[in-house]
Amino acid sequence: MLMDENTKEHHKYFEDQFDDEDVLFVFHKHPIVMRKGLIVGLGAWLIGPVYTLILTFINKTNPPSMTFFMLSLLVSIFIGSILFLPSWITWYFSVFIVTDQRFIQITQKGLFHRAVADLSLTQIQSVNYEVSGLEETLLGFGTIKMQTYVGDLNLHDVHKPAKIQKKLLTILRKEGVQLANYPASQQPNSVAHEEE
Repeated sequence: MLMDENTKEHHKYFEDQFDDEDVLFVFHKHPIVMRKGLIVGLGAWLIGPVYTLILTFINKTNPPSMTFFMLSLLVSIFIGSILFLPSWITWYFSVFIVTDQRFIQITQKGLFHRAVADLSLTQIQSVNYEVSGLEETLLGFGTIKMQTYVGDLNLHDVHKPAKIQKKLLTILRKEGVQLANYPASQQPNSVAHEEE
């Protein structure tokens, strides 16, 4: 059965998506942003086994049973997971969305704070990236730098920034957005200007 173009319903990928808006690209920050929560969570996993080990050395005549060890390990894993959860939530729900009309940055900070930056594609003037330092180079993350009519927008800790930048530029070109950093030969109806 064919559907009329006017009655076709769009699948909504996010809450504020317009009815006539299509999502073209979605990306997250690098998982490295969860490192503090991961360290704290894994540290908490050691509490039960270390506690059992200490009790074993203190009371050698009557050491803790295997059941006690397993119970303390399970409690430690549960506590570690609870401590890691806010970092995971912050990473998972912080997302960058590119539609055929807008660039949206949704930043989740903890459990109860969410910030949304919404920018029309036509406001973007240039998209560049930067990878600096040994950690960023080895782990493959960096900063996407967007110059816009309303100011600079820096997206820190982005996974594979060169690939993301290329994808963003491809989308902007397909949507007819002329960027300041495109060579004149790639911009339709553009005139080359010499730098002063």
